[in-house]
Amino acid sequence: MTAVSALDRKLLRDLVRLWAQGMAIALVMACGVMTIIIAIGAHRSLLLTREAYYERYRFAHVFAEANRAPLSLGRAIAEIPGVAFFEMRISRRVLLDMPDMREPASGQVVSLPIRGEPQVNRLLVRKGRLPDAGRTDEVAVNEDFAIAHRLQIGDSFSAILNGRKERLRVTATVLSPEFIYTMGPGDMVPDARRFAILYMPEDVLAPLFDREDAFNNLVLRLMPGASEPAVLMAVDRLLKPYGGMAAYGRQHQMSHAFLDAELEQLAGMARIITPIFLAVSAFLINIVLTRLVALEREQIGLLKALGYFDRTIAWHYAKLVIAISLVGIAIGSAAGTWLGRGMARLYSEFFAFPFLVFQSSPDLYAIAASISVAAALAGAMRAILSVLALDPAISMRPPAPARFRRTVLGRMGLGRPFSKLTVMAFRELLHRPVRAMLTSLGMALGVGLLVTALFTGDSVDFMVETVFFRADRQHASIAFGDPVEPAVMAAVRHLPGVTAAEPYLGVPVILRNGNRSRRLVVTGKPAATTLSRVLGADLEPMQLPADGIVISERVAEVLGLSPGETATVEILTGRQTVAPVRVSAVVRSYLGLAVYMDIDALDRLTGEGPRVGGAQLAVDTSELGPLYAAIKSTPAIASLGLQTLSREKFRQTIDRNISIMTTLYLTLAIIIAFGVIYNSARIQLSERARELASLRVLGFTRMEVSQVLLTELVLVVLIAQPLGWALGAGFAMLVTQGLASDLFQVPLVLETSTFATASLIVLSAAAASALLVRRRIDRLELIRVLKTRE
Repeated sequence: MTAVSALDRKLLRDLVRLWAQGMAIALVMACGVMTIIIAIGAHRSLLLTREAYYERYRFAHVFAEANRAPLSLGRAIAEIPGVAFFEMRISRRVLLDMPDMREPASGQVVSLPIRGEPQVNRLLVRKGRLPDAGRTDEVAVNEDFAIAHRLQIGDSFSAILNGRKERLRVTATVLSPEFIYTMGPGDMVPDARRFAILYMPEDVLAPLFDREDAFNNLVLRLMPGASEPAVLMAVDRLLKPYGGMAAYGRQHQMSHAFLDAELEQLAGMARIITPIFLAVSAFLINIVLTRLVALEREQIGLLKALGYFDRTIAWHYAKLVIAISLVGIAIGSAAGTWLGRGMARLYSEFFAFPFLVFQSSPDLYAIAASISVAAALAGAMRAILSVLALDPAISMRPPAPARFRRTVLGRMGLGRPFSKLTVMAFRELLHRPVRAMLTSLGMALGVGLLVTALFTGDSVDFMVETVFFRADRQHASIAFGDPVEPAVMAAVRHLPGVTAAEPYLGVPVILRNGNRSRRLVVTGKPAATTLSRVLGADLEPMQLPADGIVISERVAEVLGLSPGETATVEILTGRQTVAPVRVSAVVRSYLGLAVYMDIDALDRLTGEGPRVGGAQLAVDTSELGPLYAAIKSTPAIASLGLQTLSREKFRQTIDRNISIMTTLYLTLAIIIAFGVIYNSARIQLSERARELASLRVLGFTRMEVSQVLLTELVLVVLIAQPLGWALGAGFAMLVTQGLASDLFQVPLVLETSTFATASLIVLSAAAASALLVRRRIDRLELIRVLKTRE
């Protein structure tokens, strides 16, 4: 049995003696480990689950839509180089009449092949069996919708399929890689209760939607190494005579795009948050170890004189750092695993995966541990190098006393209004400005983290106010299955309870500027609207110009367009015209890639005459029942969006997510604040114990003696506040930039109350840690402290 060496026994004694400071450092380090495990673990979980799901159920690489293409195109599609599998489908929006809902729900019905399973976008049957061919009353529904309505196999509900109300019996609940993330019309977050994906046999849907021997939706899976652009061009060439609307790849498929945005956010969390904790823990280790080496310089000199090698002593202090790091890694690993599993459960509510298991593989913990230990050793490097540089003969002498000189401020007499004890505190800060600034920086990081967490509430409130009250103020939106004559608006205005109605027309286009392009929808509206308004850059309602397009800031950014420039608009429906259009204005919009035109100008651009795609409605809420009944019996209406329900669902979802994130960040910020302040105060106490004890002997009270140390802490904390606000504003800006995508943009809104709340929380944490140190000052053993080493 190997005996424990003298240095290892000293290491154990040091760990016991420094347990409080070591634990404070370990907790900060644990936060860094935790964020690594959560961010990378959740990123891996989503990525690996998605890839496995896509591969196993043959998620399509290419998507295309047409008006009515013949099934005879199948042979030509199969001959496109690089196409492995394809499926020609019928897909349409429908209304649903659910027995447990007063309002109609919306859905998308997708056809199933008459024989066998789909070759692309295969279904995972969770319960029951797929509908039989020829059975007009059988349907498979997505699992989330079935759960939301407590549908069991054999239950039935009604659906309005192209104006025909059909009673459908549930034969299966299914999942599809195509609809991992689904949103209904007008929604900002998924609402499984109001939007469904339905699957019915092709021979049932074809006569219902006038698609016999035809299809309107094509999905393709490519061979490895196939050229996606070449396949897109070939598909467009085949579908163009039949109303093809430009094929697109996965990156533009809604479900896939939302998953990509979530993965990018997780990567951003690892990039921004983790370095903060690792930097703070490295800083804490630096100041603690530097002080420890300074206090033990005589012991170090003695060890060298006894024959210990420099590297042996340096390794001894490195082991101290590693031991503290291991505690932080253990705590962070446990907390990260627990929170990561909770995050996986949260994701499972938004993303319809067949399974979603938090990936806690050993290499993840090894990565987190390696990064954390490396950061800690980097922080300790200066102190360890000072051990190597110590000369045994010199180090065994007592250190030279610090040299104090009058500062410029002192010579100007600025300290006269203050007491001698307060001046002592000022003097200590001025003589160690670097350490004081580093301590303030550590505190400021805590304030900055809190501002980062709290600003999201302000931003979301502003976003809800802008989207739901300033811009889209309608109660409901209806969409027709196909564009109709404007004369239909007279009938819409006579629907029960409708007090106002404004038409709109959505036209899918490709907007180009040079080599930049985006597939998006141009929304045509009357020049002046009151229900669904276009907001200018100043967030004031604006009137659409008689010609030209109005684009959102995001569109202007991604396409490099500005007012007065000309973009090329390639219409994807009808006559598929291509025309240059001048950009009239850039407006504010936080959702999607928004492009607007005057509806008459859009009609002229498409060359198909006046048409209406849907209507925004203001409704007398006491007439909702008759209105819903009328909509359910109107064949032309394919979907209904309800603004109030969408807003409530969005608010409910976001509030819960913000609550979780704020709690997490609040905890992390308090740990940082406590760790920095407590360590700083303990180090100052150990350095100045003899000075403070001398004051006690001279007759100063415990309160007066504490004032010297606590004044320093208060000044450091106060200096940290404006620095923390600036850091928080910078972090918040990085977060909004990281979240910005073609799907949505979060505005940067920072209220004064956010800064005040962040400072109040950090000041409270600092006060708690200062009180702990104050107790140690009160318990100073004067005789022991006043003994000198001479």
